[in-house]
Amino acid sequence: METWLIIFILLPVLGFLISLIMPDSRENLVAWSAFGTLGIHLNLAVLFVGWWLIQGMPVLHGKEWILYETTGYTFFLTLYFDRITAAYLLVGSLLIFLVMLYSKTYLHREAGYKRYFNTTLLFFSGFSLAIFAGNFETLFMGWEILGISSFLLISFYRNRYLPVKNAVKIFSIYRIGDVGILLAMWMSHHLWHENITFLKLGNDALVSHHLEEHSMVGAFVSLALLVAAAAKSAQLPFSSWLPRAMEGPTPSSAIFYGSLAVHMGVFLMLRTFPFWEHQASVRVLVGLMGLTTALVASGIARVQSSIKSQIAYASIAQIGLMFIELALGFRDLVLLHVAGNAFLRTYQLLVSPSAVTYLIREQFYSYSPNQRSLENWLPCRLRNSLYLLSLKEWNLDSLMYRTLWNPLKWLGHKLDFLDLKRALLILLPIYAAGLMLLWQEDHIPASLHTWLPELFALIGLLAVLKSFVERKKVRLSLALIVMNHFWIALAISFNEKFEAVHTLLYLSGIVLSGAVGWAALHWLKKQDYGIDLDQFHGHVYQYPRTALLFFLAAVGLTGFPITPTAIGEDLLFSHIHENQMLLATFVSLSLIIDGLAAIRIYARVFLGPHVKTYHEVAHRSS
Repeated sequence: METWLIIFILLPVLGFLISLIMPDSRENLVAWSAFGTLGIHLNLAVLFVGWWLIQGMPVLHGKEWILYETTGYTFFLTLYFDRITAAYLLVGSLLIFLVMLYSKTYLHREAGYKRYFNTTLLFFSGFSLAIFAGNFETLFMGWEILGISSFLLISFYRNRYLPVKNAVKIFSIYRIGDVGILLAMWMSHHLWHENITFLKLGNDALVSHHLEEHSMVGAFVSLALLVAAAAKSAQLPFSSWLPRAMEGPTPSSAIFYGSLAVHMGVFLMLRTFPFWEHQASVRVLVGLMGLTTALVASGIARVQSSIKSQIAYASIAQIGLMFIELALGFRDLVLLHVAGNAFLRTYQLLVSPSAVTYLIREQFYSYSPNQRSLENWLPCRLRNSLYLLSLKEWNLDSLMYRTLWNPLKWLGHKLDFLDLKRALLILLPIYAAGLMLLWQEDHIPASLHTWLPELFALIGLLAVLKSFVERKKVRLSLALIVMNHFWIALAISFNEKFEAVHTLLYLSGIVLSGAVGWAALHWLKKQDYGIDLDQFHGHVYQYPRTALLFFLAAVGLTGFPITPTAIGEDLLFSHIHENQMLLATFVSLSLIIDGLAAIRIYARVFLGPHVKTYHEVAHRSS
C-alpha cells in the first residue's frame, strides 16, 4: 500500500510538468491536461481510501529516502497516511477538480490562462506533499511550495498595482510561518537527537519521556508550530492577510483561501497533536487564540462591504472554532468541520459574482433592513465602539507594521549611507577578518569566542535590513541578500567543529541563485536604463523569460527546494545550540527578511503597471 502514497505525490507533479510544455494558445488542451491529471487523482483517492477503510484504517508509513547523511544528522523524506491525511486527500482532490472545471470557462481568453493552470497544479503538488509528509522536513518542502504558489496566484493580474502589493504583503506573513516551522525543526533536533518522524511522534511513552526531561524545549517547539499555524490559517494577529489575498481570480480564492491552503495551519496542529496534547499551557493558548479570533473575525465579517471580505472573515472565524475544538481534543470533529467549511466557502466564493448581482437587484427593488440583531442587546456606547473597531478591522494591519516591520525599517534606514562600493569596502574586510579568526579559532579567548556567532549574525541581519529598505540600487539590494547568507554561515561556523561540506551545501545554492539573479538584472539594465526599487516597473510584459529566470533566482535565495540550500539551511540550523536563543533569533529574522527582500525585488522590477506609459495601464484593483 505504501507504493500508492508515492503515486499521489508524483501524479500532480507529472501533471504540472506536462502543463508547462502545452502551447499558450491551446486553451482546451491546457485545461483538459489538468482535468485528466486531477480526475485520475480523484478516482484513485476514492478507491484507495475505500480500500484503506476495508483494511481497518491502518497507519501507513513509507520508506525513507535519504538525501543527505552525516555524523549525527540525516536529512530524509518519508510519507505517512492516517485518517487526517485521508480527510484532507478526499476534500482536496474533489474540490480542486471541481474548481478547475469552473475555471475553464471563467478564465476563458485571459492572458494568463495557461499560467493559472500551471500554478494551480504546482499548488496541488505542494498540498499533496504536505498532507502525505511523514516528517517535518518533508512537510516543510510542501509548505514552501504552497507559499510560493500562493504568491503567484494572488499576483495573477500582475500588471495591476494592488494584486502585486498584496501578494508581497501576504508573502511576508507566510515567511514568518516558514521560519516558525524551521525553528520547530531546529529545536526538535536537540530534543530527539534525530530527524523525528510523525510515526514516532504518535508514541505517547516516547513523547512523555522526552517532555518530562525537557519541558521548556517542548513548549518552545509547540509555540513555534503555533506561530506557523496561525500565520498560515490567518489567526490573530495575522488575520488581515486573508481578505487581501482575494485580489487573485475568484477560482483561486475559492481553492486557496476558502478551502485548502487556509486550513493547512489546522492540519499542522492536527498532525503534531500527540506532541502538544499533554502541555496544558499550550492547549490553553491554542484555545484562547481560537476564541479571540472567532469573536473578532465574526464582528469584522458583519460590517464588510465586499462579499469576498465577508466570506474571508467568516472563514477565519470558523477556523478559530477549529482551534478551540483542537484545544479540547475533538480531533474527529475538527476533520468534519474542515470538510464542511471547505465545501461551504468554495461554493460561496464561486457564486459570489452572481450573488452580488442578485443582492443589488433585491436591494434596489425591495430593500427591508433587518430590524433585530444580536448587537441590539448591547449598550449603545459599547455597540458603537465595536462597530468602529470592526469597520477598521481592529487595526490589525497597522499593528503588524508598528510592532514588526516599522522598527525593522527604522533600523535599516540607519544604514542609508551604504552604497555598493561602501558595502564592499566595509563588509568584505570584516568578513575576511572573521575568516582569519575562524582559522585561528583555538587561540581566541573563551569570553570573546562566546559572542562571535551572535556578532557576525547581527552584522548579517543589518546587511539584509539595508537590502529590505533599499529604494534605489537594485543590485546593491541583491548583493546584501547574498552577503547575509555568508554572514550566517560564518556565524554558525564558530559554534562547533563540523565538516566544511555543510557550509558549502548551504552556500552553493545561494551563490548559484545570486549569480543568476545578478546576470538577469545586469542584462535588464542594459535594455532599460534606470531600474530602481522606488516603484513597480512591470518588465515581465516585455521580458517574460528574464522575469522567470530572476524569479527562480529569488526563490532560490529564500531556501525554496530547487537548490541544495534547502537541505543546507536545516543542516546549519542543527549546529545552533539549544541555549543560543539570541543567535537563533538573529538568524531567523535574517531568513524572514532576506526572503521578503528577494521577492520584493522581483515584484518591483518585473510586476505591476509598466513603467513605459505607451503600454496599457491596468486598473489598480482586480
